[in-house]
This record gives sequence, C-alpha cells and structure tokens, in this order.
Amino acid sequence: MKYFKKLIGERIYLSPMNIEDAEKYVEWFCDFKTADGIEKSGSIMTVEAEREWINTTLKNNDLNFSIVKLENDELIGNCGFSKINHQNRIGTVGIFIGNESNRSNGYGTETLQLLLDYGFNYLNLNNIMLTVKSFNERAIKCYEKVGFKEFGRRRESYFLNGKYYDDVHMDILSKEFIGNYIKNKNI
Repeated sequence: MKYFKKLIGERIYLSPMNIEDAEKYVEWFCDFKTADGIEKSGSIMTVEAEREWINTTLKNNDLNFSIVKLENDELIGNCGFSKINHQNRIGTVGIFIGNESNRSNGYGTETLQLLLDYGFNYLNLNNIMLTVKSFNERAIKCYEKVGFKEFGRRRESYFLNGKYYDDVHMDILSKEFIGNYIKNKNI
C-alpha cells in the first residue's frame, strides 16, 4: 500500500485512508477483540461495504486517517474526526488499533496526541470529545493519559454478549492540551 505522511509523530504517522485497505479493516472487524469496542460485533462487514465507506469518506473530505508505523509502513489502525462544528469549535474523535499485538504499546496515545495537536492547532477546535464503552478500561486509561476527562455516562446503553455497558463520554479543551507532537510542522 502507498501511504502519505500527513501527520508525523515519533513512531507512527497518520496518512489519508487508502481504499486498498478495505480487506484489512474487514479482517479486523471480524475479530471480536477489535469489533467489540467499536460497535461492529453485531454486524457483518464485507470488503465491498468497507470500500464504499472509505470511498465516501474520501469523497467527502472527512478527516479520517490510517495509522501507520514509521519503521516499516505497517497499517495498524484507523482514526479521525467526525461531527466537526466550526462555528462552535467542537468535534468528536475516534480511534482503533487493529491487531492485539499493537495494543498497549503507546501507539494509541501517540495517535491521540497527533490528532489533538492537529485539532486544536490546525482545525481551531476548542473542545474535542469521544465516547468509549465502560468495559474498555485500556482505552479509558489511554484517553485519560492524554488529558481527556469524563463528563458523563449513558447508562446501560450498549448490549454485548448478554450484558449491558455504559457509554462513557469524555472531552478535552484546547487550554488543557499541552504538547507539540506533530514533527513535520512547517512553522
């Protein structure tokens, strides 16, 4: 696959999404360890449907990125912004790391730092939020590590494997974000 280094960090970079990655995403979505946290466990994804979603994303200039390792250009996940409202300077961020072997290695933290730097310093957002399932303690710790704070819950709103879980809503303000994580800034 061909990737382009839009936002470069220490060990990863964020590239515009590539339509040819659809098969890899479907592979990840078939793994319950990945699918459970991103609400894909109850659905069947096809390569064609995923290509269509990526194509729509690309056509709409949505701000979704592939997460790629700098050392070997390996695709390890996906991230991006949604629900951006420039008038109110708000947006929502999402992220997933595909293979279990790439989790708990700091890639999620670095990805979020790049996204927050981009969101606050290039998109001029003031508030960036996300939603995470209450069972995903690893993700919650990662979000807290980069500065997200819980501001509410929707109780028992996600049914998975015979149990209900909460949606945990978290956000961070531009004044709370400290850091300069994008390495390829011009000025």
